[in-house]
Amino acid sequence: MSRDDASGSGRDANPDLLREAREAVVEHAPALADLTPGRTGNLSVRVGDRVAVTPTGVPYDSFDAVDVPVVSLEGERLAGRMAPSSEVPMHTGIYGHDRPGAIVHTHSPWATTMATLHRKLPPIHYMIAAVGREVPLADYAPYGTEELAANVVAAMAEADSDAAILANHGLVVTGPDVETAVENTRHVEDICRLYLRASAVGEPHVLSDEQMATVEERFESYGQQPDAE
Repeated sequence: MSRDDASGSGRDANPDLLREAREAVVEHAPALADLTPGRTGNLSVRVGDRVAVTPTGVPYDSFDAVDVPVVSLEGERLAGRMAPSSEVPMHTGIYGHDRPGAIVHTHSPWATTMATLHRKLPPIHYMIAAVGREVPLADYAPYGTEELAANVVAAMAEADSDAAILANHGLVVTGPDVETAVENTRHVEDICRLYLRASAVGEPHVLSDEQMATVEERFESYGQQPDAE
């Protein structure tokens, strides 16, 4: 299938719309290949009230910035030579509620195993603080639906988390930018792996609220900090 066939059009009427965001989608989309089987993952970058999102049903390394769809927060397609991901309702639903800078959705194996078990991810490792104190479980709904979007938004809001496990489906992670969202997706997937492996031996110990509060405080000064003036 050619790129023109994917969208039904051979050109982008707005090639410069969200140019940097669309280039960021192209740059980071190949990371999905390590996190999800086939072509089932997607990611997006928000700028104001517009969203650049991966196109649907194409290999992650087979499209350019001009191909990347741009949609409004209402889901209206504004630009791009290819059709957008079927999960646009989930992306726009999250952006409309919490307005992060980027979203990554995968069917990564360990998180998806948790999804099939209908288990949330508790704080068994301090790195979960990258997304919150837990990763909640969102109720099942068919993919690509407003119902699924509402379930995900509700689960994340109730848990005050930047991520959610989607029952019998996969994982969604948000971040201030696409680099952070991809990195935190890897963190969550790794902690899911640890949780399931530990559960095969015994019951994993969970960090307390007090312990997690200490982690959150230390995270505020983690990494390289700008020099004081």
